[in-house]
Amino acid sequence: MIKTLSSLILFFSILSLQAQQHELTLKASESMATIQPTMYGIFFEDINFAADGGLYAEMVKNRSFEFEDPNMGWQQPQSDRFSLNKESGIANVVKTMENGPNRNYLHVMINKAAGYELINEGFRGMGVQKDARYLISFGADRGEGNIDKLIFQFIGDNDKVLGKTEVPVSDKGWKYYEATLQATATEMKAKLKITFSGNGTIDLDMISVFPEDTWKGRKKGLRKDLVQLLYDLNPGFLRFPGGCIVEGRTLARRYQWKKTVGPIEERDYLINRWNTEFSHRPTPDYFQSFGLGFFEYFQLSEDLGAEPLPILSCGMACQFNTGELVPMDELDPYIQDALDLIEFANGSFISGWGKVRADMGHPEPFNLKYIGVGNEQWGPEYIKRYKAFEAAIKAEYPDMVIVSGSGPFPDGEFFEYGMEELTKLNAEIVDEHYYRPPQWFQEHADRYDHYDRKGPKIFAGEYAAQSVAIASPDNKNNWECAMSEAAFMTGLERNADVVVMTSYAPLMAHAEGWQWTPDLIWFNNLEAYGTANYYVQKLFATNSGTDLLSITGKANKPLIGQDGLYASAVKDAESGDLIIKLVNVKADATTVSIEVKGEKIEKEGTALVLTSDKMDAVNSFETPMQVSPKEMAVSIKKNAVTAELKPHSLTVLKLKIK
Repeated sequence: MIKTLSSLILFFSILSLQAQQHELTLKASESMATIQPTMYGIFFEDINFAADGGLYAEMVKNRSFEFEDPNMGWQQPQSDRFSLNKESGIANVVKTMENGPNRNYLHVMINKAAGYELINEGFRGMGVQKDARYLISFGADRGEGNIDKLIFQFIGDNDKVLGKTEVPVSDKGWKYYEATLQATATEMKAKLKITFSGNGTIDLDMISVFPEDTWKGRKKGLRKDLVQLLYDLNPGFLRFPGGCIVEGRTLARRYQWKKTVGPIEERDYLINRWNTEFSHRPTPDYFQSFGLGFFEYFQLSEDLGAEPLPILSCGMACQFNTGELVPMDELDPYIQDALDLIEFANGSFISGWGKVRADMGHPEPFNLKYIGVGNEQWGPEYIKRYKAFEAAIKAEYPDMVIVSGSGPFPDGEFFEYGMEELTKLNAEIVDEHYYRPPQWFQEHADRYDHYDRKGPKIFAGEYAAQSVAIASPDNKNNWECAMSEAAFMTGLERNADVVVMTSYAPLMAHAEGWQWTPDLIWFNNLEAYGTANYYVQKLFATNSGTDLLSITGKANKPLIGQDGLYASAVKDAESGDLIIKLVNVKADATTVSIEVKGEKIEKEGTALVLTSDKMDAVNSFETPMQVSPKEMAVSIKKNAVTAELKPHSLTVLKLKIK
């Protein structure tokens, strides 16, 4: 009896093991489609303090006193501006004009040499690193009296001095000054304190602090660690500047690219449309200085080796807010903005807008190939405006590829109407957005299997699995979401003849200044880390290949969730690699045996494995690599590779063609 029972247990164990084995076939010699260099890219929007306070490395908040409350970010501890006791001094903002950039400056009156100080709080503090050097700059106009220098200090808790420098000021009339301040300690939430030597009056403007160690060492440039995370994604394109900030809550507060180029002190300020969008995370101090403007976006695209993809207002404010419309007979200035942008990017350095670019330090064209009309609009009014933009752009720039939009959802009335109309118009690339639960992503890996191959190409422009609900503050960048996105991405890659651009959204979030979750990269004033979702994106983007290949299972069918498995495969003609992406969403390990046909492969390969035994696992500042890829060797016998797929995992196999 015992022997019989043991035999049965062994028999069913073997059956169970066999049930978990999958025979796959990879056809390595036949290219099904070209993988576009733009297949995996980056979507950037100034949400969650991603620009000011984030990627743009300026450390002073409200440096030019242009916020709606011009004193926001600044304190006068020894002289409350509402107090009657101003023995030490007082500073008041002076407005020089009602409209135009850089309207305001700070008028400082010092009554006695000691005691008066100005303090800037930074963006939730200022992150300073021990021994690092910081560039101080400001404009000043010395008035009456004998003020002869300004003293700049980083301060920490209890006014502990963390670095100090003195800057002489000598002349009347506006002049710009610069100095270097070296930090003596590391502090996450330092502040900038300014004191004065002498009595009298002095006017100040554009008070600025940047780290000297920026991306590529550019003066007043971008935060190095954040750009490095973007660079490591090997992006094929950079979409900017959004997102809903393109539209604005009202047309008056839309993003206007012409106000973001030229000298930074002449760029306009704008309250960020995300500042009070959500009651759970109001941030009334969220403004756009446009120090990160369209020139810097183009330059960043060039640095990353990515195609720039600017998105412009089509004359419709956000339809979730006012939905304000520009009448069709008043649309011409908006269309002209698009034409002028193309000239700014591609025109000769002696052309009107090309000269603006050249004067900013880039005489060579940026070689813009793509432009987006509208962000997330829907309905007949969008189609009318899109047609007007398309006609004007194609008349002057027939080779420019225009990206249109299908609205904010991946299905429903808005989506169906938009896709039908854009298909009739022979639209080139249509932008689709999906913020859905993890299960949706697993269930829709076949979304593009049946799209019309003669219809528009697809840009999966914004997507992210939501662990709770769209716009919930409780969403997490957990492994379940990242794994589900990986399953979906195999479907994007399998349909590379239709899907030509993809990007996760949103990109970045400040740990103390976010409005929307989940996000690909999290940062504070000193550190940054990639989420589990980031590593999924990185594995796909750095292993994108050049040619789509067929990989199938039972009955010669692609893997789109059968037995919890998803798969896609590509060839990299440059490196000679075959790259197979496999996702196992089940709680059990699965063994796959892949027979490679059409090419001989080397006897050893590698596997990059991303997994966690906890579906709610997340990366953090404390454990930034908790969910990150691990590399291991795999062996090949008789031109076939056998690999065990761990439970809840993404595995990228790389095989070398002989």
